[in-house]
Amino acid sequence: MRALKVLVIVMGILIVVATTVLIVLIVHRLSSAPVAGQAAAISAQLDEPAGSRIVTIVSAGDRLAIQLQGGGPDRVVLLDPRSGAVVGRIALKAQ
Repeated sequence: MRALKVLVIVMGILIVVATTVLIVLIVHRLSSAPVAGQAAAISAQLDEPAGSRIVTIVSAGDRLAIQLQGGGPDRVVLLDPRSGAVVGRIALKAQ
């Protein structure tokens, strides 16, 4: 009977400790998570010819695909949002 009492007390302590750890982890993750709907500021220089305009910006994996028109042939510029660097260019030719 004594072993059963010790076992119940130990399991009760484990439940309290596990619950405390779980609450601390949840609070930590919620406090460090970015707020939904809040956009990060990105600064990038595209160095495109005069007359170029942005038609569309879409997410392409971990990159941004920016469709440009004017100032030459239509094109798509791939941008790394973390560094703001242009990582690729795709020229679109009319058929």
